[in-house]
Amino acid sequence: MTIRVLVVEDDPVAADAHAMYVGRVTGFAVAGIAHSRAEAVRLLERADVDLLLLDLYLPDGHGLALVRSLRAAGHSADVIAVTSARDLAIVREGVSLGVVQYVLKPFTFATLRDRLTRYAEFRASAGEASGQDEVDRALATLRTPRTTASLPKGLSGPTLEAVTRTLRESARGLTATEAAAAVGISRITARRYLEHLVTAGRAARAPQYGQIGRPELQYRWISTVR
Repeated sequence: MTIRVLVVEDDPVAADAHAMYVGRVTGFAVAGIAHSRAEAVRLLERADVDLLLLDLYLPDGHGLALVRSLRAAGHSADVIAVTSARDLAIVREGVSLGVVQYVLKPFTFATLRDRLTRYAEFRASAGEASGQDEVDRALATLRTPRTTASLPKGLSGPTLEAVTRTLRESARGLTATEAAAAVGISRITARRYLEHLVTAGRAARAPQYGQIGRPELQYRWISTVR
């Protein structure tokens, strides 16, 4: 059966990217897009939803507050948190409310596809477990990362995080040359990471004019700073 997903994300560009990603995974369909907690509640009242792809920082309240209200109302939809938040206290609270996965921004399509695929496998589990090993395998399906969810070849998580942090902290944006100098990598390498952020819907690029020679691309973070 198709798993119906409600994307809850206040950044319109990110919301569209996440919905596009969901639509590309077999067995999943987008039930709607909400840009606030209130809009999510309205959509949940009139649409059948199996899974929330939920940003935790919404303009009208924390995402976990939305989950608490849904649980109080008897709504059993599962939740995958998509967020920049790294506070483990929040992670623990989310687990207690039924958040089944956390995906840290920025992420690739492969990462989200892996999480959704494993969630679908876990959801499809049925019948009675023969023993502890089978229970452990079912839980491992949901929790254990797979190598297929890695970054594109040649990119590393720590460097991506450094480039992301540098770009987010720049109010006017950065060229690949400036990002390279700030992070301590080559210009070509910096451009690969910046282009990855553009592809992931987390950054925008535009030519920078006014200098001698060819204009250089300037990259700008386009998501609300968390």
